[in-house]
Amino acid sequence: MRFQPLAPRDVRWTPVAGAGLEHLHLTTETGDILARSVVIGERDGRAFGATYAIRLDAAWHVRDVEVETVDGKRLALARSGAGRWTGADGTHRADLDGCIDIDLSATPFTNTLPIRRLDGRLDGAAALRMVYVPFDTLAPFVDEQRYTALSPRLFRYEAADGSFSAELPVDEDGLVIDYPTLFWRA
Repeated sequence: MRFQPLAPRDVRWTPVAGAGLEHLHLTTETGDILARSVVIGERDGRAFGATYAIRLDAAWHVRDVEVETVDGKRLALARSGAGRWTGADGTHRADLDGCIDIDLSATPFTNTLPIRRLDGRLDGAAALRMVYVPFDTLAPFVDEQRYTALSPRLFRYEAADGSFSAELPVDEDGLVIDYPTLFWRA
């Protein structure tokens, strides 16, 4: 299975429960893929707003990510080709080394990263170490996850500890259409 080459596009998701909206703009720029988004929503009864930008290489490997909340919290991380992560000030983040992908809590977009990167190579479950970023604290940590291709446009996401799983239908670009209990395409 191969996804189509990425063309610039805009996509929106809404949360299944509560108020919110995400507007994502995807484009290519000098061989890289650039995702820029605005997310507004609520978590545990508290409203939040944030922007994020993720730069990926042509093979969907994270180069860098920036997240900023409207109340001034900011996270910037960069990843080398060897899976070495650094903070905005260049400080090595050894706790995140070995992670290839990033998982931002407030968006279904980051599920696209491993789905596209592993396109055609998900015969069984792929176990992945992700940099998980909760939007309430922006304090990243390693999260073990699994992805399994169930059909050309359907993938199972699972937390490695078995605490959560979801079947994710995707479109021709590998973007999530429906994330049961969390998001759906607007």
